[in-house]
Amino acid sequence: MISVEKLRVEFGGFTLFDDISFVVNKKDRIALVGKNGAGKSTLLKIFAGLQAPTTGHVSLPKDLTIGYLPQQMKLADSRTVKEEAEQAFEHIHIMEKELDELNLQLAERTDYDSEAYQKIIDRTSYLTEHIGMIGGNNYLAELERTLIGLGFRREDFDRPTSEFSGGWRMRIELAKLLLRRPDILLLDEPTNHLDIESIQWLENFISTRANAVILVSHDRAFIDNTTSRTLEIELGNIYDYKVNYSQYVVLRQERREQQLRAYENQQKKLADTEAFIERFRYKATKAVQVQSRIKQLEKIDRIEVDDVDNSSLHLKFPPAPRSGSYPVILENVSKNYGDHLVFRDATFTINRGDKVAFVGKNGEGKSTLVKCIMDEIDYRGKLQLGHNVKIGYFAQNQAQLMNEKLTVFETIDYVAQGDIRTKIRDILGAFMFGGEASDKKVEVLSGGERSRLAMIRLLLEPVNLLILDEPTNHLDMRSKDVLKEALREFDGTVIVVSHDREFLDGLVEKVYEFGNQQVKEHLGGIYEFLEKKKMENLQELERNTQPLSSSGEQAGDQPSQNKLSYEARKELSRAIKKAERTIAEAENRIAELETSIAQIEEKLATPEGAADTSLYNSYSDNKNQLSEVMDQWAELTMELEELTKE
Repeated sequence: MISVEKLRVEFGGFTLFDDISFVVNKKDRIALVGKNGAGKSTLLKIFAGLQAPTTGHVSLPKDLTIGYLPQQMKLADSRTVKEEAEQAFEHIHIMEKELDELNLQLAERTDYDSEAYQKIIDRTSYLTEHIGMIGGNNYLAELERTLIGLGFRREDFDRPTSEFSGGWRMRIELAKLLLRRPDILLLDEPTNHLDIESIQWLENFISTRANAVILVSHDRAFIDNTTSRTLEIELGNIYDYKVNYSQYVVLRQERREQQLRAYENQQKKLADTEAFIERFRYKATKAVQVQSRIKQLEKIDRIEVDDVDNSSLHLKFPPAPRSGSYPVILENVSKNYGDHLVFRDATFTINRGDKVAFVGKNGEGKSTLVKCIMDEIDYRGKLQLGHNVKIGYFAQNQAQLMNEKLTVFETIDYVAQGDIRTKIRDILGAFMFGGEASDKKVEVLSGGERSRLAMIRLLLEPVNLLILDEPTNHLDMRSKDVLKEALREFDGTVIVVSHDREFLDGLVEKVYEFGNQQVKEHLGGIYEFLEKKKMENLQELERNTQPLSSSGEQAGDQPSQNKLSYEARKELSRAIKKAERTIAEAENRIAELETSIAQIEEKLATPEGAADTSLYNSYSDNKNQLSEVMDQWAELTMELEELTKE
């Protein structure tokens, strides 16, 4: 599908890509990995046609369709959510409009035997078949499924997009891309704007319904679940691994160790050979052997060890001044925006040294409660900060609020006060902004580099309560690991708003769930919380599936509670087995239809096939059936997921 040949990209004397070449195949699921600033987003922009390489070229088929989701984009606010999402089907609307005009002509004209009339009939038939082939008859159902999958409610469909935050509007753009079903999807940090449930829905969509995908993400679980090929960008080179991210990490380490061993063995042999030549160079009796060894040296292919970028983030928070025993106390805290209730009666206490997570769907109040704690917005109820609490706050959009005209050094120097100003260069070096990098303008920094720069503010003075709102957005894998370790070692209190399961795992010991206008406390880590949610849903299922008495009413005191639980579990087990059988049948049917469609496409590619109208009808029927079965399969899979998690 895409061929990259000897691609070279330079910025102001710095080489980003150094003659890289690779191929993207149909149905590839590729993760681009590398440090912040390595060139991942730049490569996506080149594929999308938004940026040109310095030398080399990217070959694309003429009819290839590309869908590109950047990290940030300017969004229109003139339509409702549904109207904006419907822009994905603009090409169908154009064809439908043309079809209506053609049908009107057919109804009005009477020159039935003319060549012009026959051309109108042919064009009408083609458009009708083509609209059917691309799913134009059921696109509204697909649109609703996609919006709901990405977290929108039906009542949101007719709301103006201007009422939504930037993150929600990016979801609409993502929905439009997915609905267009392009030949290749280019996704730059798509999970930054999604909650855990929407991420899981997107994982399922990419795995089952997308064509080729190239994505940049620093969510380990997400790229493991969606990709099967990893392209690593490091120091201008590209390394291709035909495995997912977790396997790539292992293979990369093994490859590096093998290279080092082979290099060391070769260096030893070379040293021995050169020592022999030097020792016997001037002895006539050894002249033949010496010449032979010299020729051997000339023919040897020297083993090179891949260059490795060992620079990394160094982060250690200053010792936390001692605060009171209870840094944050909430009693019946509620928040409304006009008539919209965000949450009510939030009551909990965060103890000194606690590390807690705020999780839940976007829009349920996580960032809102953070703003209440920061006293940035008003609220009802009692919210009290403990004695001597000093807050370090990383806002979700902090990286975007910087003055782009300032340099890296000026950005920190502007906010630093007191003796810390003499250590700014050292701090910048620890955050990988050493040397000339400190003189870069903010406007040329990548998203991850901006996040690192924004995080430096947390080190400028000692704090004992860290509040981090989506701190891992844009950070590369290594930087995320360093931040996680620094937070684990921090001896103060930490509140993290995040949807990154891997980042929260092993960091937090308490989870606050936001949903249904409530805030619930769960003891334990993030995966314990997710497991507990499954158990809660199972208990709810057991409560709602009590057997009926002979009179048709729910049995009261007749069977024991244990008996009821046993019956419910048996019923659940039967339901799961039935769902698995139905899914297997659907998957077999999908495989049959895909094989049939591929065979018809081969025939249509021949002159004889192109002239056979019955093939077009068969193709259209098969595509429609495939779409229906895929929809059924998606619904069944979601039902099975609910059953297994409940």
